[in-house]
Amino acid sequence: MTAFPDLIENIRAAAPDLRGRLLENQSLADLTWFRVGGPAQVLFSPADEADLSAFLAALDPSVPVTVIGLGSNLIVRDGGIPGVTIRLGGKAFGSVEIDDETIRSGTAVPDMRLAKAAAEASLDGLAFFRGIPGSVGGALRMNAGAHGGETTDVLVEVRGIDRKGEVRRFTHAEMGFRYRHSSAPDDVIFTGATFRGRPGDREAIEAEMERVTAAREAAQPIRERTGGSTFKNPEGGKAWQLIDAAGCRGLIRGGAQVSEMHCNFLINRGGATAADIEGLGEEVRRRVREHSGFELHWEIKRIGVEASPA
Repeated sequence: MTAFPDLIENIRAAAPDLRGRLLENQSLADLTWFRVGGPAQVLFSPADEADLSAFLAALDPSVPVTVIGLGSNLIVRDGGIPGVTIRLGGKAFGSVEIDDETIRSGTAVPDMRLAKAAAEASLDGLAFFRGIPGSVGGALRMNAGAHGGETTDVLVEVRGIDRKGEVRRFTHAEMGFRYRHSSAPDDVIFTGATFRGRPGDREAIEAEMERVTAAREAAQPIRERTGGSTFKNPEGGKAWQLIDAAGCRGLIRGGAQVSEMHCNFLINRGGATAADIEGLGEEVRRRVREHSGFELHWEIKRIGVEASPA
């Protein structure tokens, strides 16, 4: 495994009052759904928003910062991630509060839990989050959606911390949502979000969530080591149909495979490397381009550096 130079001593010298956890050369494979990837040079889990703000304000601007969530829509390359990787968690970023039709959520909250909390409060409009295997932070960054709903449909406001350690707020309009994309500055780490539901019948909402769950289980390889939907649907086509038509269903590269169940999913059959998975995805893109002329774009986020040659 890659071993990066130690940065923690310098970080602690610049920010001696940090309360969060700092780890050096920490493996990230167990934090991703694919279960692949190299280490973070530094992994930081802040105690709360104030701790995150102090950390970013003190951090050398030349040190790169990467944010990861639940690791569901992510490939960490085998060489790991240089600089600081930040992962939010705990009560400070994992709470959900409901006031009338307003829902305030930390960005470490799993999307499925957000949907459940809304249903328990008889708030409709957020049941689609039951079908998204990620966290609120990721949903904000990519306008995540499923089963006819998108984050943009229910979002009111977002709170975050920028690279200077300053608190930033973004209205719905300022998020600049498009299909699987938001235009918020890349250096902002989202810490909380406000959503608005509408009054509904709890039993009907829970029934819809059960339908979403059943549909996922019937159509997607959710019990495999996968990263969810791999490619965005191009305008005028569906990614899975294009992949299937190009003869890629079941295609194998090393320990990685295009799912037989749903061919817009890649799976780790066991022993795959991040290079196997990313390389398989690039081969799928090449074959689709040659077969149909469509250019597939990655929906899964790929971060870090490739492993050095042995």
